[in-house]
Amino acid sequence: MTANRIITLHQPRRLEIGAGSAARVGIWASDAARIFVLATPHTAGFVNRLGLNGTITVFDAIPGEPDTATFDAALEAARRASPDLVIGLGGGSVMDVAKLVAALWDGSQTLADVAGPDKVVGRRTRLVQIATTAGTGSEAGIRALITDPGKGNKIAVESPHLIADLAVLDPELTYSVPAAVTAATGVDAMAHCVEAFTNRKAHPVIDYYARIGIDLIGRYLARAVKDGSDTEAREGMMIASFYGGICLGPVNTAAGHALAYPLGTLLHLPHGLANAIIFPHVLAYNEQVAPEKTAEVVAALGIAEQARGEGLLAAAHGFCAGLGLEMQLSRHGAHEEDLQRFAEEAHAIRRLMDNNPRDMSVEDVLGIYRAAF
Repeated sequence: MTANRIITLHQPRRLEIGAGSAARVGIWASDAARIFVLATPHTAGFVNRLGLNGTITVFDAIPGEPDTATFDAALEAARRASPDLVIGLGGGSVMDVAKLVAALWDGSQTLADVAGPDKVVGRRTRLVQIATTAGTGSEAGIRALITDPGKGNKIAVESPHLIADLAVLDPELTYSVPAAVTAATGVDAMAHCVEAFTNRKAHPVIDYYARIGIDLIGRYLARAVKDGSDTEAREGMMIASFYGGICLGPVNTAAGHALAYPLGTLLHLPHGLANAIIFPHVLAYNEQVAPEKTAEVVAALGIAEQARGEGLLAAAHGFCAGLGLEMQLSRHGAHEEDLQRFAEEAHAIRRLMDNNPRDMSVEDVLGIYRAAF
């Protein structure tokens, strides 16, 4: 955990922040003739706020956990539209698909060809990412994840060619996000920051972004859950999420996300909720090897007193549960006999598990799932 290594930071070429900033997309993209927008049925309703000209094609069939079939359908639709601008208008799932569509629609590379780091040949189409949730930070990053239903895991693509030309953080687009989703995605943003902060690959520059993100979440997440129209809280959470996305590039997440992924691919839990359920357990597991940084996290979240009295796990669990999240896997359709498979799948995600500051065996992972059950 020193500065004695090379890191590379990729950030969007332009960033618009603030209430109503989505309207600036049309000004920036005034020369776009054919625009392909990826969205959900709900977020497609925001297209008219963007001030776009030209021919607009909307593909709004993106679910919470997009799989290869969804991606193939989006790619085919983009090829029919032949866009000179691609827009991701939604949460992390939408923006991940948008990255890959922008990179691949006008070329011969397949998803299998680009899986892994630095395999995308290039991108010929400009990309705008407009976040409508505050969680994944996908608008800030160079990674995209697509579920492979056949293998039951995530296909991860990483490339600087996936970075947005323009990213937009407009809190008005998050007003309608339900409280439960606000809570879960907010804890996901927190997990990005915390897992990068306590990571084996942690770096002082990324620690700076992580600290800001954690502090913003401690100040604003509960407020955003309580009042979805609280513009200051919504904007604070969007900035926290963005900083979390920056943390993912040079450092990435660790065991928390590794344990969350099987809950998405096998149990079909939303990504934010899966991370929220796992977060307290991994934070407590790692405390003994990262005590000072864990203490910083606890202080920023305002749970230091509870942690001293009840223990870190109980305090962190209470923070998440206090946001209205159901924290027991058994309440989400999991069965005790599923836990061994979850543990084996999570333990095999070495690109993340190897980042964790404290080693985990399959039995350690299984113990966390049992505690969360």
